[in-house]
Amino acid sequence: MAVARPRGRDEFAGALRGLGDRYWDRHPFHLRLHTGKCEPDEVRSWVANRWYYQRSLSQKNAAIIANCPLPDVRRRWVERIVFQDGRDGGEGGLGDWLALADAVGLDRSAMLDERHVVRGVRFAVDAYVTFCRTHTWWEGVAAALTELFSPGHMAARITAWRRHYGWIDPAGFAYFESRIPVVRADSAYTLDLVLNHCDTRRRQDAALAALAFKCDVLGAMLDAVDYHGGRR
Repeated sequence: MAVARPRGRDEFAGALRGLGDRYWDRHPFHLRLHTGKCEPDEVRSWVANRWYYQRSLSQKNAAIIANCPLPDVRRRWVERIVFQDGRDGGEGGLGDWLALADAVGLDRSAMLDERHVVRGVRFAVDAYVTFCRTHTWWEGVAAALTELFSPGHMAARITAWRRHYGWIDPAGFAYFESRIPVVRADSAYTLDLVLNHCDTRRRQDAALAALAFKCDVLGAMLDAVDYHGGRR
């Protein structure tokens, strides 16, 4: 049986970008969130549940690093952990997300003890971390390519929230404002990494499956949040 030829670089990049149709920006909950149709408790539920994802990102990035034998990749990838966790407590992406919790009126202690995290979100996020622990480093990197689709979505979120949710303290937008330029640079590096290291058809197919899986993780999170609504 003949082995399928590898996709050309542009063809492979196009196939990865083509999975943008599965990104969570098209989910009914996000459409409602960005058109001002969510009640305050629904916004708070989204923030509280997204916290579980945020606080798990460094664990999945550490798993990718642990599986990667290449020092230059490890050195670059560890920057994501520093960005998210900060160099001291209360800094970085996690600190900014807690500021968002404050801005929408969530009790910080309730955020930290995760009492509002619904089981579907917990299950989906844990599955993502486990995927990165149990698959190759380049599959974990490929799964992170949802960042190709996120900068415009985050920019639209800031605009929409300012327009529709005047009750949110604008100080809470710091996470998105700081993350947008970083993720633009990260996505270019990540895409190049996947294109360079997934140089067989088998690897390319695995990378596409990894990115599709990550899109499903994000969609499952919103399914769970949408189902539970603002019940807290």
